[in-house]
Amino acid sequence: MTSERTRLRMVERLRSAGIQDEVVLAAMAAVPRHLFIEEAFASRAYDFDVALPIGCGQTISQPLTVARVTELARAGGPIGKVLEIGSGSGYQAAVLAHLAREVYAVERHKELAEAARNRVVRQLRLANLRMRHADGLKGLPEAAPFDAIVISAALPHIPDELLAQLADGGRLVLPRGTAGNEQRLCLIQRTGSRFLESTHDAVRFVPALLGKTVPSARR
Repeated sequence: MTSERTRLRMVERLRSAGIQDEVVLAAMAAVPRHLFIEEAFASRAYDFDVALPIGCGQTISQPLTVARVTELARAGGPIGKVLEIGSGSGYQAAVLAHLAREVYAVERHKELAEAARNRVVRQLRLANLRMRHADGLKGLPEAAPFDAIVISAALPHIPDELLAQLADGGRLVLPRGTAGNEQRLCLIQRTGSRFLESTHDAVRFVPALLGKTVPSARR
């Protein structure tokens, strides 16, 4: 289940499902997804079309969605600096770290952010990935501008703060919509002061929330 062969079988299914960017497929093959899954769900870690719970009411996106988001963000070319909002387990950020120069990942749930930092720093040693516990919908203005911004939670509208942090020529990918209603992956490309939006695959993400949380005291 944890072998490289298992990951390669997942990649072949992703390729058959329409993921064409070989750089993205190589990144998917390189990240051991089972490290990001709770032990109770480990047997399903490499099911390419299954999202799984990770705690705090959040999920780890199915590999097919992660690959598609990454493909849209990369657009067949190199990426310099990336911001991921709503990092959850850290899996999407780890995939991005295999094809971008620098990745900033933000998670509002402190316990998820700390667990993700442990995985990507201590276990995977991804030196180009920085995890933050913060309100992602405010972005990270101190690290902007970003060549790509990935939002891993559903939003009906895009905050102006995030558009302002997108570099000229940059790409923002997010699930547009609300919980319980149709959501679609949207790609927003910046050219100067103009933002061109296109709509893509149907998806299902948990909704984005404002603020940041800390663990409740255990009794």
